[in-house]
Amino acid sequence: MSETKTPLRLAGVVRESIVDGPGIRMTVFVQGCPHHCKGCHNQHTWDFDGGYDSSVERVLEEAAKDKLLCGVTLSGGEPFTQAKSLTVLAERAHKMGLNVFCYTGYTFEQLQAQFGTHPEYRELLEQCDWLVDGRFVEEEMSLMLHFRGSRNQRILNVKESLAQGKAVLSEYN
Repeated sequence: MSETKTPLRLAGVVRESIVDGPGIRMTVFVQGCPHHCKGCHNQHTWDFDGGYDSSVERVLEEAAKDKLLCGVTLSGGEPFTQAKSLTVLAERAHKMGLNVFCYTGYTFEQLQAQFGTHPEYRELLEQCDWLVDGRFVEEEMSLMLHFRGSRNQRILNVKESLAQGKAVLSEYN
């Protein structure tokens, strides 16, 4: 019997990062982004036909080999363009004892407004512990910010944000 793999289109994976969320993390860069932010440092992730095919299972097999990891970071590209597959990844990462940090060019409010037509957005958010929301704005860029690139971006406590129905800042702001 062949095992079904959950597909992902990736730009790359950084096996150990300390800049993409708290602690030592595996950062998964998905391929494809509709935002095209001026000054983006990941422009190679914009093309939805770029990158390479992989699977949730392959990413998690690699994560399981590293006993130093405390979490997985979803970055891009735009993670919400692959929300269904990343929901599976995040859910399984939690079962492995890892937390989940996610970057998106959408604001929490924009994602929330799409729950009716894109229920997978809510499903992915429900599996995230923290969310850095909002587009990168070059004019707001600061190298002094932890885990985000521009001052307009927020680091949200996703569980509290969903519970309250509004953006709730995390302890990392």
